[in-house]
Amino acid sequence: MLTKTSLTIRLHPNDDVVIARQQLVSGTALLDENVKVSGLVPPGHKVATHTIPAGAPVKRYNQIIGFAKRAIAPGEHVHLHNLAMGEFARDYAFGAEAKPTQFVDPPASFMGIVRADGRVATRNYIGILSTVNCSATVAHGIADAFKGGALADFANVDGVVALTHGSGCGMDVQGESMQVLRRTIGGYAKHANFAGVLIVGLGCEANQISALMGAQALREGPLLRTYSIQDAGGTAKSIARGVAMVKEMLPHANQVVRESVPAKHLTLGLQCGGSDGYSGITANPALGAAVDLLVRHGGTAILSETPEIYGAEHLLTRRAVSREVGEKLIERIRWWEEYTARNKGEMNNNPSPGNKAGGLTTILEKSLGAVAKGGTTNLVAVYEYAEPVTARGFVYMDTPGYDPVSATGQVAGGANMICFTTGRGSAYGCAPSPSLKLATNTALWERQEEDIDINCGEIVDGTSTVVQMGERFFRLILDTASGAKSKSELHGYGQNEFVPWYLGAVM
Repeated sequence: MLTKTSLTIRLHPNDDVVIARQQLVSGTALLDENVKVSGLVPPGHKVATHTIPAGAPVKRYNQIIGFAKRAIAPGEHVHLHNLAMGEFARDYAFGAEAKPTQFVDPPASFMGIVRADGRVATRNYIGILSTVNCSATVAHGIADAFKGGALADFANVDGVVALTHGSGCGMDVQGESMQVLRRTIGGYAKHANFAGVLIVGLGCEANQISALMGAQALREGPLLRTYSIQDAGGTAKSIARGVAMVKEMLPHANQVVRESVPAKHLTLGLQCGGSDGYSGITANPALGAAVDLLVRHGGTAILSETPEIYGAEHLLTRRAVSREVGEKLIERIRWWEEYTARNKGEMNNNPSPGNKAGGLTTILEKSLGAVAKGGTTNLVAVYEYAEPVTARGFVYMDTPGYDPVSATGQVAGGANMICFTTGRGSAYGCAPSPSLKLATNTALWERQEEDIDINCGEIVDGTSTVVQMGERFFRLILDTASGAKSKSELHGYGQNEFVPWYLGAVM
């Protein structure tokens, strides 16, 4: 546990910098480091603890986060003005740190909803999915009919939600974008948190309902219905038809009872957004501690956001259960290098302006903190975007760093809960899976408590530890999976955050 009197945080004895716990002004003595601060250093930002020569690597977490642009004096603020990216070799050491997982027996449990086919849900929605942007208005019109008191007689139904998107046409029907879109919609259509699903198309779009159904092995039935606006005869008739179909599904959807099930039925999607200099110290490692507990209890956690683990991938390959798993991760890294180059970008277009204001300087630094969300257990599998996650344990899914796109892929893969750390603030939700948010610092918690579920700033404050916070959050995960509402659910978030990854040209 950190002491309340220290002005800075040292993460490793070999580090060249420490992290400010509060605003530091010039002349402040850092007694633990035997240096005096030169200039102003904001909370969460870095302070050099010794002279760093120009061109020398700078370490945080005992890992390289960049190279000195010029000589850096002891006590100096280390940030954009004097720290930059640079090339260096990474030792992937595939599987070198893999170790047996110590499973807990008996495992923890939660009150879940067991579907007829054995899948376990944490929520009980009816979903309206659109094949194309052109059917989005109809999809929302159907869902809107069930707002207010329309579900009063169906207390076990969490809601009727419309999940729409901006594509589905003007694209190569055989291309990668179409494959990803169909995989994403198919994953949602099969999601355990949906008791029933209605898929609505326009009729002439590239993403034809019949092709979608075939590609994803979906079969129409009482709880999976499809139709197009053109066949229904227009907007009003299409909305009325959809409302009637949902009304037929509601009695069945309401016939659920929560029962005790083991934690192996939980699949978490791990996200971080609006990161700051505390993310890799508090919320991310606390989430990682909770992930370790979940894995030991038989559950699954999905780490993603490939551009935001870039430069820290060697920490994951070392935990891979096999060389094949580790190499699959590196293959996705190489794909991203080619993808960004093709689009005249680079992997270090991160961190964002907000990340930088919060103390993060390079993508290396951001990534090293981001991977902490994945805990310490073995990396057992690597998946492409929206692929069904079938392995249990800690896994990786290749996604962009943009949170709505990334989480959409995780939910399509089967995540029945999202855990989202933030240092700058977030107001995110993700129907049909509940989303829990973790604050990295107490100032954020006090400012935006109405959107955030737990304050990991207590770790910096010296009133809790990473392990203690991880245990608390694991219990919150179980409670939420059992039906307790997250802050984002109370505010009604979730329908506008469905954003499938669009890869190709719009034609």
